[in-house]
Amino acid sequence: MAVVCRPARIDDLKQADDLVVASINELTERRGFGKMASSRPPNFQAFSLADDPEGLWVADDDGEIVGFAWSWVCGELWFLAQLFVAPDRQSDGIGHQLINKAFAHADMRGAPVKALITFTFNNVSQGLYIRHGLFPRFPIYMVSVTRDHLAPRLAAPRLRLESLTTDAIAYDELAAIDVSAVGVSREKHHRFLLGDSTIRGFTIHAGNECVGYVYISGGHIGPLAVRRPDLVDAAFATALSFAAQTDCPTISAFVPGASEPALKAATDHGMRLTFPMLLMSNRPFGDWGSYLPRNPGFM
Repeated sequence: MAVVCRPARIDDLKQADDLVVASINELTERRGFGKMASSRPPNFQAFSLADDPEGLWVADDDGEIVGFAWSWVCGELWFLAQLFVAPDRQSDGIGHQLINKAFAHADMRGAPVKALITFTFNNVSQGLYIRHGLFPRFPIYMVSVTRDHLAPRLAAPRLRLESLTTDAIAYDELAAIDVSAVGVSREKHHRFLLGDSTIRGFTIHAGNECVGYVYISGGHIGPLAVRRPDLVDAAFATALSFAAQTDCPTISAFVPGASEPALKAATDHGMRLTFPMLLMSNRPFGDWGSYLPRNPGFM
């Protein structure tokens, strides 16, 4: 039977995630980075499926999922969260079918800005995205440090964190910070993050002024957004101070190469660049000196 590209269903998501993990690890092992991905509950995929079912597609070969594409839309931004094909099926034209479905989703939603985050060393995929009008903008580095190595480098935080609680959340304030940092409101994604008991959300304050927000989960920092790029280093340092108080042995984040202050803060705190990613888009958008993404799928 021919491979059929069809809308994803909720019961496809676990098998799709297994495919994505296997595809990532095959690529990163081949490039000398070792296995980088591990299976996790596909909670954000399920959230996106409920929010906008047209954004998730699978390539189905007689009941076996051999490809997966997932995109989401916020305002004018369409973001390709994942597009993967099983390693042994990558010469079958499945990727082209899936990317056509994904870009049709962007056209359907009328999103003028299209973007994604991919592996810096994945030249085949980059060529495919360039042919569809998405061009490299800047690197995004995964950085990490052990808590023991971080602790002696910490200074007293210049900013203050206040917990975001579900009964007292000013979503309009978070949306305003998002608009200044990435150009669109991400209110629905704040609702997703705050509905996950494993993630802690905070607003960031300079005196009485709310200047940003950050989410921290299991030692991982992000997303983090501030109203002005001159605040990002202090905000990142404040988040590192909080993360160092947890029992997580390793602290990590994704830092855009477009933010010199954030990169300097990372290296000043002993963080190492562990994995290179790349932002691609059809046009520049947002102020990436003011934003640290959560991961390549969430942005």
